[in-house]
Amino acid sequence: MPRIRAIAANRNDLFRTLAAASIWIALHVYAARPLLALAPRGAWIAVLLMPFVSILPLFARRDVPLRSRSLAHWAGYLSLSLFSMLLVVVLLGDTLRLGWLLLGFAPLSTRTMSFSTLAAALVLAVIGFAQARRPRVVRLPVAIENLPAELDGYRIVQWSDVHVGPTIQRGFLACLVARTNELGADAVAITGDLVDGTLADLREHVQPLRDLRARDGVFFVTGNHEYYWRFGDWRRELAKLGLVFLENEHRVVRERLVIAGVTDPAGSRPSAAAALAGAPRDAVKVLLAHRPQAAEESSRLGVDLQLSGHTHGGQFFPFNLLIRWFQPVVRGLHRVGAKTQLYVSRGTGYWGPPSRLGVGGEITVIELRRR
Repeated sequence: MPRIRAIAANRNDLFRTLAAASIWIALHVYAARPLLALAPRGAWIAVLLMPFVSILPLFARRDVPLRSRSLAHWAGYLSLSLFSMLLVVVLLGDTLRLGWLLLGFAPLSTRTMSFSTLAAALVLAVIGFAQARRPRVVRLPVAIENLPAELDGYRIVQWSDVHVGPTIQRGFLACLVARTNELGADAVAITGDLVDGTLADLREHVQPLRDLRARDGVFFVTGNHEYYWRFGDWRRELAKLGLVFLENEHRVVRERLVIAGVTDPAGSRPSAAAALAGAPRDAVKVLLAHRPQAAEESSRLGVDLQLSGHTHGGQFFPFNLLIRWFQPVVRGLHRVGAKTQLYVSRGTGYWGPPSRLGVGGEITVIELRRR
């Protein structure tokens, strides 16, 4: 009987795998229909290869050299980015064509429609890539109740979800550091998912962090991705580079300003209560927490401002619309309870496809202001 159940389970797994693969290939063929209409003979090879190219990152083993994995990730994720844009534009084009037919208008020729669809998808993919590789500086004044006069104008520069790894490496990080140093930050807050690979692979690529400057220090909390890559190794290295890891603890950086941080639940139990234990009662309290959900506890503890990330703001269209089904707070400044304000960054880097269409990355300059 156990042998029969094992055979049945294997058959079910095979059926599910074949069904998923069939749907995946069918979606690629549907998205590539404009290309097939323009070049029906030569395009089929590319169209049938594309579903396999786009999943190359899934098969990039961790024990192969970073250069090889980077090539696999670039090829796969660029393919996936273009496929996503094509799928959206083709769906939109088919909807418009159906509307024209229902209204009695003559549709555009197949050739014109196909060329327009391909051009639109390519332009959107290029725009998304540009927005992913060049995060913009976002300036955000935040009014704090009873903010001491000496803290009026205090600037915290936030990074989140940089994801240094196969496609984000030293050049990208060095540019972030240089741009951040120009902002004259009083403190830098890195709210998790800074790295996405092993220390052995990425040691050289994170060295620009050594040059990151802020008057009161560079503070860091973990995201979920740090725990996928032996965070014990990373903890020591990031300390050498000058980052202050806040492990459910705080620092008093000015006489009446506390910066606290909690760990991510993926690898350690977060506790805002422990992070704020012993903090001056009359101090302004800023809490760094990778996930926005920590704001409920922050509100109960009287935190003035929580800085978070994790959501990427949905990262790129149309996923920025779908993420609202899974995340109660996706991006921007929100009030939680009577006192606490929560800011959720859209992220400074990206994960997966190098695209941020409609959801550009950000280096956030948070300026504390008196009410």
